[in-house]
Amino acid sequence: MENRTARLTLLIDPRKKAIFEKLCEQDDVTPSQKVRQLIREYIESHLGENWKDQVFGENKQSN
Repeated sequence: MENRTARLTLLIDPRKKAIFEKLCEQDDVTPSQKVRQLIREYIESHLGENWKDQVFGENKQSN
């Protein structure tokens, strides 16, 4: 996991938010965990699974 975090604020339709929260609850994950997963998957689809090496450098330990 990265050492630092940043806040991402977004606007979403309240009905979609409620559905998203219910689905996350069914999967036993928080909405924040699911959004982080979706972002990781999006990055990997564009940069590949070794994206951390590209972004953080090859000497950085990946988790």
